[in-house]
Amino acid sequence: MRSQKSIIRRPERHTVRLCCQVVREHDFRLVADRVENLSTWGMLVSPAEPVLTGERVFVSFQIPGTRHYIDTMATVTRVVHGRRPTEFQRMLGLEFDPLSPYDRFRLKSSLRERPLAPPGTRPGRRTDSFAIRTLLHCQASESALS
Repeated sequence: MRSQKSIIRRPERHTVRLCCQVVREHDFRLVADRVENLSTWGMLVSPAEPVLTGERVFVSFQIPGTRHYIDTMATVTRVVHGRRPTEFQRMLGLEFDPLSPYDRFRLKSSLRERPLAPPGTRPGRRTDSFAIRTLLHCQASESALS
């Protein structure tokens, strides 16, 4: 008998342009100051100073559309160096240390109104047009329901 495995979905990333402060933990140097996209579990920031994957940073940013700020710790999970043809600048992927349920709820309800971030290009992906059409169709059907 097969057991049902629960599928863990990645949270949706939303395109936002916000100012933020990302400060390295060990020397308190500012490493990034702009949010490119945001989810309830992490963010992509730029421009970025050289940082190693796995480094811990302090993150402070304003919740989009509100006056409230979130101050938390995060771990650098990805460093985009800007060397690939589809990359134009250095960026950092950050994963938040667990946010409080209240902060996660406020962030999620604020991001609900923001557009989804387009999928990035990856080796082996044949075309982005199907994924983009699917995202636009999902957004259109969600807006029709509300």
